[in-house]
Amino acid sequence: MKKNWLIKGFALLLIMMLLVAGCSQDADEGQGNTNEPDSGETTDDQDNGTTEEPAEPLTVKFAAQNDNTPATQAAIDAFNASQDQYVVEWVEMTNDSGQMHDQLLNSLSSGSSEYDVLSLDVVWAGEFAGAGYLEPIDVKMDEAGYSIDDFNAGSMTSGNYKGIQYTLPFFPDLGLLYYRSDIVSEEDAAKLESGEYTYEELGQMAEKYMNESGTSYGFVFQSAQYEGLTVNATEFTSEYKDLSAGLETMYSFVTSSFVPTDILNFQEGETHTNFEQGNAVFARNWPYQYGRIKGQEDGVTVTPEQVGIAPLPNGGSVGGWLLSINKSSENKDGAWEFIKFLAGPEGQKIMSTGGGYLPGYNALLEDEEVVASNELLSNPGFQNALATTIARPVSPDYAKVSDTIQVNVHKYLSSGEGLEEAVQAIEAALAAE
Repeated sequence: MKKNWLIKGFALLLIMMLLVAGCSQDADEGQGNTNEPDSGETTDDQDNGTTEEPAEPLTVKFAAQNDNTPATQAAIDAFNASQDQYVVEWVEMTNDSGQMHDQLLNSLSSGSSEYDVLSLDVVWAGEFAGAGYLEPIDVKMDEAGYSIDDFNAGSMTSGNYKGIQYTLPFFPDLGLLYYRSDIVSEEDAAKLESGEYTYEELGQMAEKYMNESGTSYGFVFQSAQYEGLTVNATEFTSEYKDLSAGLETMYSFVTSSFVPTDILNFQEGETHTNFEQGNAVFARNWPYQYGRIKGQEDGVTVTPEQVGIAPLPNGGSVGGWLLSINKSSENKDGAWEFIKFLAGPEGQKIMSTGGGYLPGYNALLEDEEVVASNELLSNPGFQNALATTIARPVSPDYAKVSDTIQVNVHKYLSSGEGLEEAVQAIEAALAAE
């Protein structure tokens, strides 16, 4: 009996000891959990705060023609250094505008996102916008505090399709009136440089001054059947606002005594040759002609001191290039940030001072560094011309519209007949969607 009691007592004691040991172990484990980091969230938080690698910048692909100046690359480098969210890569395209147009068209029509930012010839914008390949930028401009008036007028019109803005200027070009400042009177020169004159008054001056100082012609311009004729028709008709009267004025010029007898074959080359060699008092041409005169290219006899520059009566047609966003881009925010920079004051200043390009951002026309970088920008007549640019037709089928203009205008200028038919054909082409 006593033996059984002892056995039972020992067993009970053993059970109590095991229970105490188990509780002690639980307590130790609980205490250990409070002193050691949790293997889940706490460790992740620490990693996020101290060891996570920064995000790589998003790449923006910029499709633009080759630049034989350092300006474009310098502008890209400046943008890349200005922030760390995006990095622009320049995809250099051919300088053959026809080939570049077709390359871009093939890419855009396939819905490709290989390019984010596109450099476009001014006459491509309507075609690409009409086809749905470009991203509208009106809202983005408002958010950035940009207005249409901040930029070159003709360039902005060239990139506006059906009231929607699709582009900002990359660098503009424009039609100018060149005149012999050593022949034209100071009074007439001042009138020309102000832009406050008409084509009729220009014709009167051309007739008045021809044959002076060895000249043979009063005025030369582009009127052969090619794109230059569309440009000149745009100017004579004031962007086709007064088509019939503008064409009649053109006809009066090509049949006058103050132009060469073969004026209907004149393109830019014939124009600059006759003016540079002292054969003409007035010439309509692009800014490159001044560069030829200043550089005294082969055959040039006229000096820069003998040359004045003025706006054309209704404004000069704008040329040059525009910036746009690919509708299929997968990085539209980055594309806009780059366009905003490149078309804005900082980017345009780099393009102007580093490459001699004309600024598309108007405020820079009064910037001392920009003006000092380009001799033309200090010329009052040139500044007035740059402020009064106009645009060729903005159309989804520009090539067809331009061809219609060329054919009908040249046919009328060659014969003096069919004015009404020419007007109707051109108006129908301009109205087509």
